[in-house]
Amino acid sequence: MSRQNYVFTSESVSEGHPDKLCDQISDAVLDALLEQEPLARVACETFATTGMVVIGGEIGLKDKGRLNSIMGRIPEIARGVIRDIGYEQEKFHWNTCHVLNFLHEQSAHIAQGVDKDGAGDQGIMFGYAVDETPELMPAPIQYAHAILRRLAEARKSGEQPTLGPDAKSQLSVRYENGRPVGVSQIVVSHQHLDETQTSDDIRAIVEPHVREVLPEGWLTSDTVWHVNPTGTFVIGGPDGDAGLTGRKIIVDTYGGAAPHGGGAFSGKDPTKVDRSAAYAARYLAKNVVAAGLASRCVIQLSYAIGVAEPLSIYADTYGTGTVPEAEIERALREVMDLTPLGIRNHLDLCKPIYRRTAAYGHFGRQPEADGGFSWERTDLAEALKKAV
Repeated sequence: MSRQNYVFTSESVSEGHPDKLCDQISDAVLDALLEQEPLARVACETFATTGMVVIGGEIGLKDKGRLNSIMGRIPEIARGVIRDIGYEQEKFHWNTCHVLNFLHEQSAHIAQGVDKDGAGDQGIMFGYAVDETPELMPAPIQYAHAILRRLAEARKSGEQPTLGPDAKSQLSVRYENGRPVGVSQIVVSHQHLDETQTSDDIRAIVEPHVREVLPEGWLTSDTVWHVNPTGTFVIGGPDGDAGLTGRKIIVDTYGGAAPHGGGAFSGKDPTKVDRSAAYAARYLAKNVVAAGLASRCVIQLSYAIGVAEPLSIYADTYGTGTVPEAEIERALREVMDLTPLGIRNHLDLCKPIYRRTAAYGHFGRQPEADGGFSWERTDLAEALKKAV
């Protein structure tokens, strides 16, 4: 039997964290190409440091004229992301930082397998869902994201003008009888623009917003707070710490509460199963839980480059299932085409919907009218019930 009483910790980082800034630039490049062609091929990586952003990788459009036009807009796209995040520091400013573009056309050898609707690479992908939050996400990562999202809103609205873009949060959530009931320790490190502010000053700013988003009763007199525990945090973003696309994959997913296949998401078009199949696995796991077939579920999918059908489908309900896992695995194949093409069509992934995923988690978000976060829908629940 699994443990019922324990403390589990997850962290999140803000949109201004150096790695997240790079993820957003890579996904903004992806969106720009998908706006031109739904089947654009993109594998875009970004590196950021003091006064500089470097962008490289492979891209492809059938229309070479459009491709050349996008190549000329890459610096403008990167600067737009940096401006939206809010970086106007002396050594990292959206209008003055250098943007170096080393993108080139995708390898024809990679393209040949994908063009036949096969997977763009081999790999394993995991999806997870659990009924401990309304979003069917693990509580520690879901609320760690919510804290930073609320603080970003307060910063951008002018409500908290001394906060900077760079921030991290961390929640140690206490579980009793297998359910989250409170926070034992909380960490918030937030960049601030006023050098005279102390850790106590920053706590006074952030605490009301933290209390807004956490469930009532989760913060008590026993909760230990660590707010800017090292003291001053004025130098933030790429000027303080270099950033790189794909370095926050656990923040992007389930905060360590479930396995991760290892592949990053941002900067990759949906022919890459690192991204699309991870979205499909989350979609399937969430629908298994929404259908009442389990209260906790992980799904693994595996693929080979150039091969369309998944090599394997694995389900684990951690002893919470109402039907055998083998029945769930069989049902999943029935209710959804899990080839890369089938996933893209079912979830409508060939749209410019990706920059918004690159901060505050790819999962646990609300499905949007334009197709964003389509993998968060629970519209397969009834079909799964019938299939088992």
